[in-house]
Amino acid sequence: MSSARRGRPSGKSGTELLAVAREVFLEFGFAGASMDEISSRAGISKASLYREHPSKAGLFAAVVRDWASAGRHAMRPALAALESSEDIRAGLLAWARTLLAGVLSPVVVEMRRLVTAEAARRPEIGQTYLHESWGRNIADLAATLRALDARGVLRIADPETAAEQLTWLVLGAPLNARMLDADAPPHDAVDAAIDLFLTAYNPVELRRSS
Repeated sequence: MSSARRGRPSGKSGTELLAVAREVFLEFGFAGASMDEISSRAGISKASLYREHPSKAGLFAAVVRDWASAGRHAMRPALAALESSEDIRAGLLAWARTLLAGVLSPVVVEMRRLVTAEAARRPEIGQTYLHESWGRNIADLAATLRALDARGVLRIADPETAAEQLTWLVLGAPLNARMLDADAPPHDAVDAAIDLFLTAYNPVELRRSS
């Protein structure tokens, strides 16, 4: 019996538990998801689940924060590559395609739909997602643009505004289409978006040499 216990998989906790909870929320929606189902799939007692997350709303908020953090972490290599890029257009294109691939992936679109659906009833959830995902990703991009300005590769007086503009240029139309129509065809206008951005923020001397 002792060997059987040693071989039994342990229950989920921490980020693994949040991943299980996210799956249940995505499958059933917030209203349909139950702490019983989450604890069962996580292989823990409901009492253990409530000790870690005292309410379903609190658990959902933790899922949203964890999801947003994972998204920011996934973009860091692309931002680092952009910051060190010698070919700024190629670096911006690579960053933009990484962003599109991540944000338009089915599971990310589903999560955005779930948060949007709950935002009216639980404004703090929408605010958390907006701040922890959109806001902090914009801040990370702004920091990269500030570094590129310092290198003289771009000329950007207001990196935060430029980061907002660049993100919307790349993401706005395809994300809007995917959120409203799951079968919307790919919308790839990345090259045009990057060229428009560079028209505004390339240093004059770079424009003359191009």
